[in-house]
Amino acid sequence: MSVEIKKVGVIGAGTMGSQIAMVCALSGYSITLQDVSEESLAKGKNILEEQMQKRVSKGRLTAETVEAAFKRIKFTSSLEALSDIDIVIEAIVEKLEIKRELFSKLDKIAPAHAILATNSSTIVSSKIADVTERPEKVCNVHFFNPALVMELVEVVRGPHTSAETAETAMEFVKSINKHPILLNKEISGFVANRILGKLMDEAVYLLENGIASYEDIDIVCKKALNHPIGPFALMDLTGIDVNYLVRMQRYQESGDERDKPSRIVQEKVEKGELGRKTGKGFYTYEAAPAKV
Repeated sequence: MSVEIKKVGVIGAGTMGSQIAMVCALSGYSITLQDVSEESLAKGKNILEEQMQKRVSKGRLTAETVEAAFKRIKFTSSLEALSDIDIVIEAIVEKLEIKRELFSKLDKIAPAHAILATNSSTIVSSKIADVTERPEKVCNVHFFNPALVMELVEVVRGPHTSAETAETAMEFVKSINKHPILLNKEISGFVANRILGKLMDEAVYLLENGIASYEDIDIVCKKALNHPIGPFALMDLTGIDVNYLVRMQRYQESGDERDKPSRIVQEKVEKGELGRKTGKGFYTYEAAPAKV
């Protein structure tokens, strides 16, 4: 790699961002985890502490390993703290205008050699790269939820992304003990979520047309298709609002009414029933957020 990655920046201390930060810290990298909200930073840290303690109690990690990892993470609300990073992974809300504003600021703060990556699986990096002076160093590096567990990472090379940047991103993903795949062309949803999206659409169709309950549809996917989790439980896990925002982004791009969020998803979002993080989605949960 022509760019030697030693320091990693992660923007957004939500479920994805905090777990990506911990994955990198456990692999020995120095991490700056930035979020505009001090409350989100504190919450993200507390949840990570609970998740890591659970791993220690089960013998998956030692207390010393976890302590060392936390020492490598700097929690900060200052974007300027990312002035010395080698790669930054953005994991904020799935809204294009907010991402573009962030990348414009980040471009002025991060070192010239730094790779600017977005964790988005919906917004391709060509929609963001033009606000920077380094479009060749902008790409998608998409982790799956929960990032602490899921092995696959999709690296997407846009038409603006250099081969060097794509190669560096691929090698970085390998260095944090994840399995990267490279998409040579941009496409919304990438590989996994395009396939999953078709399953989700059919599951929602079956529910909304009274064919079967969401519980039974989930059971079918687990017992007949051998999926580890059903589509409705998965939406609860990732956040029903995430599904809503993804579909709205797709609709805004295509103008196709079929790309709009489903009626039941819209209703859940309007009620604030967003899944595990709110304690209720399709299912009801005793505590939120869920511990992984």
